[in-house]
Amino acid sequence: MSELITEKTLEEYEAFVQSCPKGNFAQSVLWAKQKPMWTWKAIATRGKDGSIKGTLAVLIRKVPGTPFTLMYGCRGPVCDPADHDTIKDLLQGAKQLAKQYKSYVIKLDPDIPSSNEQFRNFMLGQGFRLKEGGKNFEAIQPRYVFRLNVEGKTEEEVMAGFHQKWRYNIRVAQRKGVEVKICGKEMVPDFARIMLETGVRDGFVTRQPEYFAQMLDNLGEHCRLYMAFYEGKPIAGTLAIHYGDKVWYLYGASSNEHRNLMPNYLLQWNMIQWAIETGCRIYDFRGVSGDVSEDNPLYGLYKFKKGFGGDFTEFVGEMDLVLNKPVYFAVEHGTNVLKDVRKKVYLLKNRK
Repeated sequence: MSELITEKTLEEYEAFVQSCPKGNFAQSVLWAKQKPMWTWKAIATRGKDGSIKGTLAVLIRKVPGTPFTLMYGCRGPVCDPADHDTIKDLLQGAKQLAKQYKSYVIKLDPDIPSSNEQFRNFMLGQGFRLKEGGKNFEAIQPRYVFRLNVEGKTEEEVMAGFHQKWRYNIRVAQRKGVEVKICGKEMVPDFARIMLETGVRDGFVTRQPEYFAQMLDNLGEHCRLYMAFYEGKPIAGTLAIHYGDKVWYLYGASSNEHRNLMPNYLLQWNMIQWAIETGCRIYDFRGVSGDVSEDNPLYGLYKFKKGFGGDFTEFVGEMDLVLNKPVYFAVEHGTNVLKDVRKKVYLLKNRK
């Protein structure tokens, strides 16, 4: 039987999510602080010994102009994926919340590889539908990532797994005088400026400076802003999150100037070092395209991350439990159209 997490059980909840191999920062109450426009609720189920054996945190947001809400469990549930009884308990708790909040859908994108057909078939049996297609970045979270196993390895052992050219590029950045520093909020304006430059260059929408500053506040020691400097001038930067047994590369930005100094390679190495220092199991490079053909415009991103020796990982993908079909189809279609329009307006506005 599931239960809602309260202030009294919140510390126990966080400890479980951080200790579970399927734990993710997006399931933490810390991430909820980053999403103040959403209502955060967490569900847990316990074993016979009374300890938590599975959790699911969801973000709930009202659909403008309607009485309905979207319920989204980013990278949930957190439990043994083979423990179907636990998952059933968590889903039952989510359905009760969905009824209370008039949710038209329960949307999940679990940290489960696509090769796990047992989990996939079980979820289909629970009424979920898989959103097929979309090999680029059409989903809320990337379906395809690179993950580097750093468990129990030294820096030398990890670097030995990089492509030779990647090791060379890290040394080029060091030799040419690129310096990487862990920075505070004072460098957020520069990071956001370079991020905007990157977004316009590569064709994606970026966040406002306030969002990045709030992330440093809300996640505290779990979040780091790395900036690369050349002759005292910031030329690239990244935001990384450490939570549980993983470090994630969340955002990356590089100026159009001094790209020949290879600052992005040195930034990646610094974040990987953080994962090694903190005894992590995984360094997650986050999203790449699932279309790995060389004529894909996103192939360069795939090639860059692949060179660090990680494993190309495909998740099972977005899963929707549709609770109101008419609202679901109207909102899903409207969201896709709005996303396309927003991107076009953004690129036109910021091109200069």
